[in-house]
Amino acid sequence: MGSGRSKLVKGLLSTIVAGLLAGIGMVSAQEEGKKSSSYAPVIEEEFPAVMARMKGEKSKVMKRQMELLNERYDLGNHPAKGITMSRGKPVQEGIRVKLPKGMTWEKLAQMTPAEIRQKDLFPAGFYPLPHPNHPQGGMTFPKFAIDEIKKQEARDLTRFDLDFDLPDHLLPEFPAPIFLTTRPDLGDVSKGKLVTINNFYELFNGILNPKQLEGLRLLVTPFPQQQFNQTADRRSEQPSRGVACLDCHANGHTDSATHLAGDVRPQEFRHRIDTPSLRGVNIQRLFGSQRVMKSVEDFTEFEQRAAYFDGDPVIATKKGINILERGSQVHFMAEFQELLDFPPAPNLGIDGMLDPAKATESETQGQKLFFGKARCGTCHPAPYYTDNSMHNLRVERFFEPRMVNGRMASADGPIKTFPLRGIKDSPTYLHDGRLLTLEDTVEFFNLVLGLGLTELEKRDLVAFMRQL
Repeated sequence: MGSGRSKLVKGLLSTIVAGLLAGIGMVSAQEEGKKSSSYAPVIEEEFPAVMARMKGEKSKVMKRQMELLNERYDLGNHPAKGITMSRGKPVQEGIRVKLPKGMTWEKLAQMTPAEIRQKDLFPAGFYPLPHPNHPQGGMTFPKFAIDEIKKQEARDLTRFDLDFDLPDHLLPEFPAPIFLTTRPDLGDVSKGKLVTINNFYELFNGILNPKQLEGLRLLVTPFPQQQFNQTADRRSEQPSRGVACLDCHANGHTDSATHLAGDVRPQEFRHRIDTPSLRGVNIQRLFGSQRVMKSVEDFTEFEQRAAYFDGDPVIATKKGINILERGSQVHFMAEFQELLDFPPAPNLGIDGMLDPAKATESETQGQKLFFGKARCGTCHPAPYYTDNSMHNLRVERFFEPRMVNGRMASADGPIKTFPLRGIKDSPTYLHDGRLLTLEDTVEFFNLVLGLGLTELEKRDLVAFMRQL
């Protein structure tokens, strides 16, 4: 009798607890598959089993992603002759997005969005780009960044479940130079090195004031993050000290590390994020994955409190959230970020326009198009080539929503107008990196905005943007 009553009580308690957990979104892995939740599922497997399973699935996951990329793009190494980034890495050229069979860019541009949608002719490379493993998501770093951080700090940002997906030659140069608004006379203050916790003091002592130096120290200090921490549901083989702000924004620029926006649910609707450059943050007024924050201080604090943990404060507490003190730490970090300048543009005047004595005919024509027929200047006015606003391109006009490698390709919503100063140093393009070159970007906007540009006009436009 006692045994039966005990089983009944245990059963009732289990039902009540399950109901409470489901009410706050903490459902089991099995229940997660049945019912959508705003929260991550409770991990019930032991860590060795999770790691073994995900390692075994990794080759299949990456094969699927690379097949998608190769279907969408020409991923070859095609450098533009004589065009380099600030430290000499060749800029990639050419349209990389592949067209449907039998289609040309000219034919496509003559069709209406409704026709393109009806005939399913929207180029695959213009669809939203999925994360390398979209159902998992999380911070993912290029191998060159992983190798350099491991070399300097013995900290390993390798994930056992996936790899970064885009080839190195399509990414920004690494490490990128650092230019300061306060000391333009010094040129690249990084001296060709990746700035880390090991060398920041040596490189910046005497150049920054004490507040800025402390802000930089915090920016290169690793703190626990969703995939890199010391809990049993991490994605690093060994317990990790975590991730530093400048692991993604390498040298205050970007190494194209990717992540998923923390402010969208369910998982398949979350946007891939192409890490934006921090250059020119001092002239920007919108921050965050959906650009709703109005200061770099807000952004800095948000990153540690929410973005590091996929927007989940419950998990943040569990994994060791780093609470920054607003009046000193956040302020100091923001003060350093606001010193990061755009790279020099020797062919631009103080108004951000081409110096006629230095510009080629193609660049001059490109500038006229930029502020005229191509309508780029409407959202990207000189001198910094941003209107500090957001615009909804409504690209979903061109296609039926569909699932692509775990990512629901649908509406992008409002997108921040990123500054175009130094744009050739910051591939890939658009908020999720779906456009690999400036040529791809011109074709995208020519179609989406119905600009009717000729082939020569497109080339002139690219020539101008390379001078910004």
